[in-house]
Amino acid sequence: MRNSPVCVDASFVIRFLESADPDSAPIRLWTEWHEAERPVVAPTLLYYEITNALRRYVAHGELLPQEAAKLLDVALRLDIALYGDAELHRRALKLAESLSLPAVYEAHYLALAERLGAEFWTADKRLVRSVQEAMPWVRLLDGVK
Repeated sequence: MRNSPVCVDASFVIRFLESADPDSAPIRLWTEWHEAERPVVAPTLLYYEITNALRRYVAHGELLPQEAAKLLDVALRLDIALYGDAELHRRALKLAESLSLPAVYEAHYLALAERLGAEFWTADKRLVRSVQEAMPWVRLLDGVK
């Protein structure tokens, strides 16, 4: 498992950013991965999704604009290798079709994890339920103690 990559999505990173407790699951996992020298990866759309989520928090009064800006700065400094090549898009489209996913963006994470032989971590329960049988390497953040 050492050095094997880990793919994370925006829901994981948002939970990481929201965590103040060093014993929280996202911070604990992040620390374990870095201590084990496991590279963290994501498709290039990761930061678009994070920025959008932070903006929604501001629009709903859950964050002040300056708080969102600070959290985005933290996210942008995370050591996450990004991928966004044409074959990734093609595979994501095929996966979305074969798994009957309503959106292709989430299939990009699955395609990347599949390609790299990585675990994929998300806080999206619906996604995990819909793909768990076909993709047992998909992990739910909320299921971690």
